[in-house]
Order: sequence, then structure tokens, then C-alpha cells
Amino acid sequence: MLELQQIKNKLNSEEYSFLRESEHLGNNIILLTTGGSHAYGTDVETSDLDIRGIALEREKEILGLSNFEQFENNATDTTIYGLKKVVGLLLNCNPNVVEMLGTKDEHLFILSEEGKLLRDNVDLFLSKKAMHSFGGYATAQLRRLQNALARDNYPQVEKEKHIFNSIMTQIKHLQQHYTEFTNEEIKLYIDKSNKEDYEEEIFMDIQLTHYPLRDFKNIYSEMGNVVKDYAKLNHRNKKKDDLHLNKHAMHLIRLLIMGTELLEGKGINTYREKDGDFLLGIRSGKYQKEDGSFYSEFFEMIDEYEKKLKYAADNSPLPSKPNFNKVEELVVEINRKNRMGR
Repeated sequence: MLELQQIKNKLNSEEYSFLRESEHLGNNIILLTTGGSHAYGTDVETSDLDIRGIALEREKEILGLSNFEQFENNATDTTIYGLKKVVGLLLNCNPNVVEMLGTKDEHLFILSEEGKLLRDNVDLFLSKKAMHSFGGYATAQLRRLQNALARDNYPQVEKEKHIFNSIMTQIKHLQQHYTEFTNEEIKLYIDKSNKEDYEEEIFMDIQLTHYPLRDFKNIYSEMGNVVKDYAKLNHRNKKKDDLHLNKHAMHLIRLLIMGTELLEGKGINTYREKDGDFLLGIRSGKYQKEDGSFYSEFFEMIDEYEKKLKYAADNSPLPSKPNFNKVEELVVEINRKNRMGR
């Protein structure tokens, strides 16, 4: 587990020299902070150090034909976003990005005047879109958890039921994210199969009228991804997957809690000081059985937190979407400060 001073020392080391030497970074960085487990306060001895940040575009990238979206250094798990790219993600309440504006002060290794202006105005980006963004990320974590729990020696019928349940979980998200449809208009069910290697398989009945083609394409693609992800289990590193089970479980609950807080108007609290022990308990295997599966209590807890997220969304004081004009004014002000002071 890295102490704060150790992190600062690493950032000043040769390993992170790109922060100072890259043409896109250096003095252009307006915010540099922790990401991942260190940002949440759920890091353990084996946790990697993730660094996240925001950099201002150079004049030619603002006024000319050049473009800068983000800088990545995979060796150090570092990602620095360009201002325009990060604002686009913030407008959709992207969890991985909005949390940068809610890390605790001690984890702000760089915070320029422009970066402070962005953090001070984080409320401009918070909206009911968090229901879909945080809920969608949580659904993805749940699917990973369910997939990892599925054992390769399950009978074919049991495997098919598992895939079906994963898709039905995804359907809830799809119904909120795309043009509305009912479970009767896109009906999935399991029935006897005529295929040689299948006793039963998943079938579809589709009865849609005047439905946007692109939405349907995306729905079909996302359901297909569930099937594709499951197929990868036959080639998975079971030992490695099992080590990540509790981490997926912890992040699933964390996303639901943070999304609910945001929708209740409590802002972004990235460092989980009050529920840190609870989350670390999940990560340490408190809800996992000896055979690798999870107690039903854990999935009942997921249901409760999902209900809280839905209630918070239905009763949220936040706007349906951010005020684009005010956000644009903020970006103009930041860029003006950049041009005047650099």
C-alpha cells in the first residue's frame, strides 16, 4: 500500500518523466490526481497506482487543425485527458472522469488555477444522466461477476440459463438507454433446441414497429457482447479471474452508492471515507463462499442498492441534462486564462 509521499516521489521519478517531457503535458497539465483504488481509499498491498489528469490543449489544437484527446502511458496506468475530451465525458456523467473532480485534496498533485475552476464548477456537469452512466457501469461489473462465477463444468442447460439471466440484466439498462421497448416487443426465452450440442437455447420474438434502426442495432450488439464475453470463459485463466471476483463485487456496490449520492444532490465523493471498511470487507471476500460463489445476501444487497439508485433518480433535484451554455462559458473562461497566462 503506497503512502502519499511515496506516490509523490514516484511522480517525480524517471518512470514518470513523460509528465514533464511530453509536448502535450508539462505546463499544460491543470489537474493531476489518483484514480482507481487509491482514489477510493480501497487500495490493498497489491493495488496498482493509477494516475489521472487533465491537460489544456495548445493553441494550434484549439484554433488550428491539430487535435489532442488524451495521453496514455500503459506502463504506469496513467491517462491524461485533453480539456475538450474530458468536458464531453463530464457532460454524460462518465464515472471514470467525473470522479477526478471529487478526489480528496491531498491527492491533488497538480491543481492550476484552471483546474481549480473546473473542480469548483463540478455541479455544472451533474445531472440525472448519472442514472444511466453509473447504473450502466454497475451493470457491466455485475455481468463480469456473473460470468466469472459460471464454472466451465456447468451442464449446457445451466450455462444457457446463466447467459439468459445476464442478458435480462442488461435489458434493464437497454430499456433506459435506447428508444423505449417492452419485454413483449423484444421477448427472450429459453426453449428446446434442435442443435446437436444444445439441449436448450435462447430464442427471441421481436415485434417492433417504427423503431429506430440504429437503436435496434446497438441493442442487438450489446446483447451479442454478453454471449461473446461468456464464450471467452472457455479460454479464461480461472485462477486469475477468481482473484478479481471480489474486486468486481466491491466496485459494483461502490458505483451504485456513488451514483445514488450524486443523484441525491450530495455531489461527487470519490474517496469513500465513511463506507471504506464496508467496501474493503467485500473486497476481502466477506460475501464469498469457499466454492467461489457468493452468498444470496450479496445479490439481495445489490437489489436494494439498485432500488435506491432508481428512487434517487426519480426524486433527484438535479436537471435532466447539464446546461450546455453555462458549460461552454466555463470552457471559454478556462481557455482565456490559458492564453493570457501562458
